[in-house]
Amino acid sequence: MKIKKTASYTHIISTENSVVEFVTNFNEKYSQLSEQHLIIDFSEKINIEIKDLLLFLKTSLKHQTNGFSFVIISNGIDIDDIPDEINVVPTFIEALDILEMDAIERDLGF
Repeated sequence: MKIKKTASYTHIISTENSVVEFVTNFNEKYSQLSEQHLIIDFSEKINIEIKDLLLFLKTSLKHQTNGFSFVIISNGIDIDDIPDEINVVPTFIEALDILEMDAIERDLGF
């Protein structure tokens, strides 16, 4: 797991061999990341499936409830098959767009 922090978000890139291994490592570090906007990047992983992304459902809900953005980058996933509670986008640029839209919604009180 590679973690890159900026002033406005934390970009976490998966370097593990499996999503389950990444989730284990991520959960161990989550308390240090819980008050930051997060971009989880699986763009270099080829075999991400919807069931793998669903492992983040509870964390995504908790994170968003606490007023922080949670976005996953993953290619080749049909967005229509993902629950609305998880933001999944195919590119890093789109992840940044989601962070911006979330900030606007928070400013407007949504």
